[in-house]
Amino acid sequence: MKRIVTALSVVTLLFISTSCKDKAIAKINSDNVEVASNRDEAQKKIPVMSFDKSEHDFGTISQGTPQETIFKFTNTGDAPLIITDAKSSCGCTVPEYPKNTPIAPGDSGEMVVKFNGSGQNQVTKTITVTANTAKGSELLRIKAFVNPKGAAAVAGPVKG
Repeated sequence: MKRIVTALSVVTLLFISTSCKDKAIAKINSDNVEVASNRDEAQKKIPVMSFDKSEHDFGTISQGTPQETIFKFTNTGDAPLIITDAKSSCGCTVPEYPKNTPIAPGDSGEMVVKFNGSGQNQVTKTITVTANTAKGSELLRIKAFVNPKGAAAVAGPVKG
């Protein structure tokens, strides 16, 4: 008796599973498959943010002397690049960038970084650029040797 029930159960399951497959295949719309394929291919395209430099050294400066540099970048990827944010490690450094403006593949842009010259001795600041790249963020650095106000000019650290 158990064998008959088991055999009938197996036959019923096979019948149900094959009939469900036939119905599912009939419901596939070839236009939808093409649209989904194109969408998936487009999602594989990623912007790449390539900078001309990742660090800038202002050298030796006097305390309180504002400084400015430009970081140039190019979208070397194959999708529009969008910078959503740029933040400095402190308030003495302010990045200015093209906010939420798509930069097409092959196009370039600039990020102006202003440093107010605060601090003393060797100073290094980091700018974190948030964008729709694979990494999600890029790091830039500025540095300077800051002489205190009124102090005689002191040479910065010896580079070697």
